[in-house]
Amino acid sequence: MKYLDHPYCNLSGGQWLRGNLHSHTRGADKVRMRQEMVDTYNERGFDFLMMSEHDVFTGEAEYADLDSKGLVLIPGNEITARGPHMLHVNGDRFVEPSVNRQDVIDAVGDGPGFVVVSHPNWGETFDHCPIDSLREWSGYVGMEIYNAVIARRPGNPYAMDKWDMLLTEGRRVWGFASDDYHSPTDAGLGWNVVYSEDRTRDAILAAIRTGRFYTSSGVVISKIVVEDMGIHVETENASRIVASMQWGCSFAVADERAIKVEVPDRASYVRFTCWGEGEQFAWTQPFFVIDQVD
Repeated sequence: MKYLDHPYCNLSGGQWLRGNLHSHTRGADKVRMRQEMVDTYNERGFDFLMMSEHDVFTGEAEYADLDSKGLVLIPGNEITARGPHMLHVNGDRFVEPSVNRQDVIDAVGDGPGFVVVSHPNWGETFDHCPIDSLREWSGYVGMEIYNAVIARRPGNPYAMDKWDMLLTEGRRVWGFASDDYHSPTDAGLGWNVVYSEDRTRDAILAAIRTGRFYTSSGVVISKIVVEDMGIHVETENASRIVASMQWGCSFAVADERAIKVEVPDRASYVRFTCWGEGEQFAWTQPFFVIDQVD
């Protein structure tokens, strides 16, 4: 007997909250730049934000100088030097950027935080973070499948290829989208929409850890319903929805705002890509197929 193991059970009693986990200030006046960032995301209707300076921890002391404008501010940084970049989400301290990135992941795991791998396909070789490293490492929560700033730099802002490789091999890795903010014009290009019990840091982070979110660059998902081996996804503004399984192979397409599918017998997981106007998308997290032995 088969069933679906997924993060979208019982979507009731909570709220969808929109946020960015990857952002950087610029210039010497850090307090002014941080406040500009908060103001920018507040104006765009965001609910939470993490400032992820390169190898500089931003936490409660730095946030105390800011008017949060109601945003939930999450401590963290981007571990950068000596290897592939990693977001340290909900950090409680600075973690040394060891060349051995497994040591970094382990050190982050010794505290309340977790790791999200940044822009895997950045660079002229489209391989900032090699698939062999992603396979080797353990303990990271997810990876950026869309990093908006890479669209204007060498490489590919999308990383669904590596995500599908990992998922096909049985890894449970959540997909994230990020602005990678460096200036106000970068805000609102890629974000995560989290289904949270309430508007608190702990609730938001608990939802992220368990994959209770979808990622977006413009498409809004309004409903996700699972009944036995059937999945129903509705959006507000998609024009096409594609259902994919292992190796990224599509098995169903609906040229409308909603789709209903029965998971194929041969699938080990399924996920959905929702296509909107221009280069607007949304991506669900994977629904894993479990073969239960009686």
